[in-house]
Order: sequence, then C-alpha cells, then structure tokens
Amino acid sequence: MMRHYLDHAATSPLRPAALEAMTEAWRQIGNPSSQHASGRAAHAALEDARERLAAALGADPSEVVFTGGGTEADNLVVLGGAGDPATSGRPDVAVSAVEHPAVRAAADALAGRGRILAVDADGRVEAEALASLDAGVAWVSVMWVNNETGTVQPLPAVIEAARRVGASVHSDAVQAVGHLPVSFADSGLDAMTVSAHKLGGPVGVGALVARREAPLSPVTRGGGQERRLRSGTVPVALAAGFAAAAVEAVASRTRESARLGALRGRLVAGVAALPDVRINGGDSVGPAILNATFAGARADDLLLLLDAAGVDASTGSACTAGVHQPSEVLLAMGRSEADASASLRFSLGWTSTDADVDAVVAALPEALARARAAAAR
Repeated sequence: MMRHYLDHAATSPLRPAALEAMTEAWRQIGNPSSQHASGRAAHAALEDARERLAAALGADPSEVVFTGGGTEADNLVVLGGAGDPATSGRPDVAVSAVEHPAVRAAADALAGRGRILAVDADGRVEAEALASLDAGVAWVSVMWVNNETGTVQPLPAVIEAARRVGASVHSDAVQAVGHLPVSFADSGLDAMTVSAHKLGGPVGVGALVARREAPLSPVTRGGGQERRLRSGTVPVALAAGFAAAAVEAVASRTRESARLGALRGRLVAGVAALPDVRINGGDSVGPAILNATFAGARADDLLLLLDAAGVDASTGSACTAGVHQPSEVLLAMGRSEADASASLRFSLGWTSTDADVDAVVAALPEALARARAAAAR
C-alpha cells in the first residue's frame, strides 16, 4: 500500500541536501572544542554551519546557539530567562495559552511565576491579555505559528505590548521557518526557537537565536560551549544537516508556500464538504497546517482508520502523542472536551503532492462514518 504522509508538523522527511551535508561532516574526526588540527577542522565545519543557518534566518552568527532541539531552546528562554540575575526584579514569564508543551510546561514549572495569556476562538492572543502585562514580567513567549492549528499570532502587537513594560520577547518559530517570511533581525524579537527536523533536517538538533544582550542564564552546567548558555559537545554533522535544510527551505519558501497553500485549500474544501466538520484556526493561518473537528467521532478512532487506509495524520502535537486527552490548544480556544477530543491535524511539507490530498479526501468519508458509528455504540 502506498503511504500518504501528512504529518510534516511532527517531523518532515530528511532532505537529500541535509543527508549529503551530514555524510560529508561525519567523515570529519575531532571535537570542535579541541585545539589540535582535527579539532580545528571540526570547529571550522561547525562555524560554517552556524554562518549558513544564521544567513537563512536573518541573524548574526554570534546569535545562533545550537541546542538538542526545539524543546531545549524553549526551556532555555523560559527557565533561563526567569533565572537570569538581570531579571531578578521581574520574576514572571508570560506565555500564551496555546504554546507548545516545551514552553507551557516550562512556564508551569516556575511555581506561580508563569502567567498565561488568554486567546480567542481562533487561538490568537487577546488584546486584553497583552494589556495585562506589567513590570513584573521578564519575558513574553508567544509562538509564531501554532503547531496544532496553524494560527499565525499577532507578533507585532505582542512585541509592542512587551516593550511597553520593558519585557523581552521570544517566539517559537519552529512551524514558521520555511513557510512564512522569517528574519530575526527584522522581527523585533529578542530570541527565537527553530528546529531542524521540521524543515527536513535531522532529528536531535535545534537552535535558540538570541540577541547577545538578551537576559538569559544557562539551565544546565558544563564546559561552557555555545556562549556558555548550552554546554556540551555540539554534533557537527547534525548542525551541518540543519544548516543545509534551512538554506534550502528558506530559498524555496515563496514558491513552496504558494504550492502548499494551494494543496491546503484543496484539502480544506474536501474536509469541509463532510457533514458536521469544523475547520479550526481562523483565517490567519500558515499554508502547511489544517486542523479540523469531526463532531461525533473520537480522534483516535479516525486516526487509526485513516492509518489503515494509508494516510499518516495526527491528533495534535507529536510531543503528546499516545496521551489520550483532549487537545489543550483547542480547550484554550474555548472548545468543549468532546470537540477537543474529535480533532485531527493534517500537515504538509516539501514532499507533499496532489496525490496525498486526494488520498485523504477519498479515505475520509468512509473512515468518518465508521468512527462515528463506533463512538455511538
């Protein structure tokens, strides 16, 4: 059976350019922190990857801090920002109610110092929530594009509200890079998270792009690599693959965004034609993610039936996969527990084709009927 992969928001297939870059880098021996010739060669390869990634993201190479992935980068901001001595008079971190678990769980761990910013029915941060920010807030973290619904957040308004009270601003841009114009220099942000495997790079590497003056402290201790914010030997090959994937994704963004937007439009039309289906996320959404609520069905049942038909989709964030509970994102948007438990995410990427969309549209009617029948028993 031919598989149709519509789960790029969880992880996107490895790009050939990334594989080629890693294959070449894996031939290089040496720790990039070592002083001998092999170490210096590894260091040069690492810095080349840093420079290429920075250029793709509109950042200075000195602002790129390699991490083990998006989760670590998010934790560096939420926990490292709250713990920095420069923010001692500002004990709180404010995050939106629809953040990725890497941000939301870190904020919850701050023992009452994590403030939650309410969102509207489309998942966008409410103006009233931004108006509630005060001088007790050190960092504000609002993701660029939501990983479950594709909702694009009003970052200019977030940054303006944070600046009003002197807070620093972070955005998880994992689902934005390669789909929307992203320039760290032009964004007004103080820090930004990116992840390789969402772009067609390798799993196991990400980056926190942070201004040199951003008030951050390390959350782990060690040898002091990566501006003393993230100790540990940086995997040169993974960094090289990350940079290659990012360069390719950003270079093709304009063309790919239009192509994926057209595919998403066809998918929306096919899904919305089914009875009692609601498309989530509103009008301001990225081109690669579609989240829909299938009333009267259990999302897990529908997911398994589509899987049997050769379609790979998701019930939400892959970081909570296997946990049978309503989507926290949809609950924050005001959905009922029943609706939040009846929603699927279809996400597109660089390998997506018309055939993938056709497969979903063809498989959904029967799968939905069977899922609703099972839920009614």
